[in-house]
Amino acid sequence: MPDTPEPTGETADDHVRPYVYQDQARTVRALHFSLSEIQSRMRMDDPDGLDLAYTQRMMGFLLWQPRPASIALIGLGGGSLVKFCHRHLPDSTLQVAEINPHVIALRGDFGIPPDSARLRVVCQDGAVLVRDPPQRFDVLLVDGFDWEGLPDALCSQAFYDDCAQALTDTGWLVANLPSGASQPLFAVHVARIRQTFGADAVLVVGDGERGTNSVVLACRDAQALRRRDITTRGPAGFDAAAWRALQPAMAAVRRALLQQQADTGTA
Repeated sequence: MPDTPEPTGETADDHVRPYVYQDQARTVRALHFSLSEIQSRMRMDDPDGLDLAYTQRMMGFLLWQPRPASIALIGLGGGSLVKFCHRHLPDSTLQVAEINPHVIALRGDFGIPPDSARLRVVCQDGAVLVRDPPQRFDVLLVDGFDWEGLPDALCSQAFYDDCAQALTDTGWLVANLPSGASQPLFAVHVARIRQTFGADAVLVVGDGERGTNSVVLACRDAQALRRRDITTRGPAGFDAAAWRALQPAMAAVRRALLQQQADTGTA
């Protein structure tokens, strides 16, 4: 459990309690706020793996930043991204901001490692983390949702401006955003990210699983997405099986990059 208090002015009663679902065969465990929405899903035979397509695509930053020293995550959920990074990026420190104490209370159900010198889970509003970061981060993974969806505080122009300031000069923002025909604000959110980072420094990658989420990558280095020499190999020492499992997602990121370069004449 984190050693920090709940966000100022809030109590646990201000947050909806999620619940854990496990299928009868005990092959899958999932975190839900409602029956219709899965917040996180874990395969019991691969508890540190990334089971949902969008989480795999969020790891696309590895194509440019294979050895981040520091990673911040907004939204804990069932801890898929945290566990994957903790296991496969052993040189990275991990800071997690999760506003809902009931979510944090379930970390043991999903095998999220205890806090350590490398990992710290804080009961905190993600907007506060980037507004007053303890350090500048190489990667910022934003996947913070509540029972109503994407909170306003995690998609405002001020939030994205703060994200950029919380990153190192070559740092990456990676955001999971609801998209599709039922999400008219998706274009607004992407426009805000482009306003912060610059249009040429932002890449949108579709989910490819349900068509309801897109991953947006943005870099402080305006030239990063102009380069064609991004790596096709995993980081040194990265588990070979885990890298193979990421290949469909990495291929999707590369396709989106090549298409964007062709569309903008930067290829």
